[in-house]
Amino acid sequence: MHFIVPVFVVSTLTVIAFLLYRQRQDVKAIQTVTERHRGTSSERELVLQLLKLGFRNTAIFHDLYIRNRNGTYTQIDLVLATDAGILVFEVKEYSGWIFGTGTQRNWTQVMGYGRYKYRFYNPVLQNRKHVSDLQQQLPQFRDIPFYSIVVFYGNCQFRKVHDIPSDTFLVKWHEVANVINGIVTSGKSAPYKDKWEVARFLAAAARNGADHQIVEEHVMNVRKWKRKGRTSVV
Repeated sequence: MHFIVPVFVVSTLTVIAFLLYRQRQDVKAIQTVTERHRGTSSERELVLQLLKLGFRNTAIFHDLYIRNRNGTYTQIDLVLATDAGILVFEVKEYSGWIFGTGTQRNWTQVMGYGRYKYRFYNPVLQNRKHVSDLQQQLPQFRDIPFYSIVVFYGNCQFRKVHDIPSDTFLVKWHEVANVINGIVTSGKSAPYKDKWEVARFLAAAARNGADHQIVEEHVMNVRKWKRKGRTSVV
């Protein structure tokens, strides 16, 4: 007795197999840059997005911990080294309405049509400090252009978000490609003195993120600072 498998079943199974294959390929691509457990899913999604834009895995650095002069660490979500300069990303994931300005200390997330409101530290100021801390690490960083890019994932809308500094890009995840293309196609070349030194430093900072002692020390310091109301240091 012969059984005829309906065409729609074959088509469905083919689509599922293809999607599973693509998912495995995406995971493999991400793992050329970072480990599966590092950072958030949104950060890893941004890593994949950069790879699909054509950037080499050796130019993408995820979950960096840089040691400051006072002995503490600054954690940076993602850095992309390009010929036009160094792009520093802060990745957020929020839903609801987002209110804030480029200068005020805290922003507000509003959900449930105004029933619930939550405050979080201004990501523009947060990433500005990340850029500043990074610029102090190598002498040549003083001459290389740095770009601060704050990326929001999730089902959120910017409401009355204004006065964002000209050196900062505040975007939703689907706008990242346009921002990066605008930077790297500007025709300006960054005056790197030693690209290998930059790559070695950023790679070492990313490896720090796999050091449990460094991560634990940073988490403890962040908790201390938050108790003192100094959330700007994270």
